[in-house]
Amino acid sequence: MDTVYLSDLVVEAIIGIHPWEREVPQRLVLQLEVGIDVAAVAASDDIERTVDYSALAERVREHIRSGRYRLLETLAEETAAMVQQEFAVDWLRLQVGKPGAVTTAREVGVQIERGSRL
Repeated sequence: MDTVYLSDLVVEAIIGIHPWEREVPQRLVLQLEVGIDVAAVAASDDIERTVDYSALAERVREHIRSGRYRLLETLAEETAAMVQQEFAVDWLRLQVGKPGAVTTAREVGVQIERGSRL
């Protein structure tokens, strides 16, 4: 399986368990890979046969901005389900990072993989 990927996609979102986090949008950084058959797409050279990464990026950002999440795990799970449903992908890997959440680490986050990568 080949992939289309988005690297370092930045989204501002309400995320966290502390009271101040429920009021102030925070910066999240996403890495997203979705499985496709690049050979089939390349043979047709047709955008309709692949995942439009511009549309994917905007939809992911819109989905996350419209939510108010407490946990990164919830945000990741709901975002992955939306991508699989709306973009008809069988496999994806999503990493959501929260820079500065732990002062002694550059970033903390969660990475999930959903579907079958055949």
